[in-house]
Amino acid sequence: MLGNFSYRNATKLYFGEDAIDHLSEELQKYGKNIQLIYGGGSIKRNGIYDEIVKILKDNGKNIIEDGGVMPNPTIDKVRDGIRIARENNVDLLLSVGGGSCCDYAKAVSISVNCDEDPWEKYFERMEEPSCEIVPVGCVLTLAGTGSEMNGGSVITNNDLKLKVGPVFGEEVFPKFAIMNPKYTYTLPQKQMVAGIYDIFNHICEQYFSGEDDNTSDYIAEALMKSVVHSSLIAIEDPEDYEARSNIMWTATWALNTLIECGKSTDWMVHMIGQSVGAYTDATHGMTLSAVSLPYYRYIMPYGLKKFVRFAQEVWNISPDGKTDVQIAEEGLEAMENWMKTIGLTMNLTDLGATKDMIDGITDGTFITDGGYKVLTKDEIREIIRSSF
Repeated sequence: MLGNFSYRNATKLYFGEDAIDHLSEELQKYGKNIQLIYGGGSIKRNGIYDEIVKILKDNGKNIIEDGGVMPNPTIDKVRDGIRIARENNVDLLLSVGGGSCCDYAKAVSISVNCDEDPWEKYFERMEEPSCEIVPVGCVLTLAGTGSEMNGGSVITNNDLKLKVGPVFGEEVFPKFAIMNPKYTYTLPQKQMVAGIYDIFNHICEQYFSGEDDNTSDYIAEALMKSVVHSSLIAIEDPEDYEARSNIMWTATWALNTLIECGKSTDWMVHMIGQSVGAYTDATHGMTLSAVSLPYYRYIMPYGLKKFVRFAQEVWNISPDGKTDVQIAEEGLEAMENWMKTIGLTMNLTDLGATKDMIDGITDGTFITDGGYKVLTKDEIREIIRSSF
């Protein structure tokens, strides 16, 4: 039975090859000062930066540069972004990039007018913003996080070795998102693959919770099959528009709060993976792929019915003459084979983690209670050991 819920999503999406044509109409809704947020400079090399700057200038906007957002944005970078926004009295934070840029923009947006320390208020105490929020808009160049249509903001504190991702209410959602699949073509294959697994695992985190048949699970299964199908095409031809558009669209639906409706949701793979990222600064999707199978194999007995369904519905495993455990194990084997085929990292050693980090990663892992089993720290430690 589905649990009780309410649903609304405040983000307006523009999707397709001509999506950028709608940026001008969105800019007209905001004031003159635009903080242009981007990462390491790839948008300058591929021409997207020049395209957006021209649109901003044509609309008479003042451009306040805020580049250099790293793949795992830090609280120090957020504090720098807050300073830039305050000094320039910005009216809109325009994120151009992937989920890291969008997460960073949201963290800045809720902090510009906040008198408290943003790390303590939002990432330690997990409070909702109580101040005026500077609006965020996104131009997406990487598909994976779904940050373009949700209130999540994952930020790393290097001093504390913590990577934390609170999920804020709909007032923090981006006001609009521009999504052109062709903007993702120049992404290195490793980044594309990491994003693909981030999408898939977002769905898993919501799917592997609760035992009852419900609409959310049927949607989740379709989304997972779409990711698998399109990923195999995209790794062979990164400029296959249909595959890249399906991946981008699925990424949004995987984490725009729709398929969590009526679900308890798990998120332990993300909690472990984020703690790994705090120690290694590894690509987020790869930290998830390195710990997923040890985690799912550990909890499978506690949610066996759903793992059997996963094997049959997503991976087409035949149940004939097999026990439920055998069916479920074959499903995870099929998942593992797919992960290896697309080139995911399958262990923590390859991410630069060392066994002397195990205790720190364990201590930095937040424990959630929405999955099939609430883990102890000792169980988390064993899962991490199994991930090497």
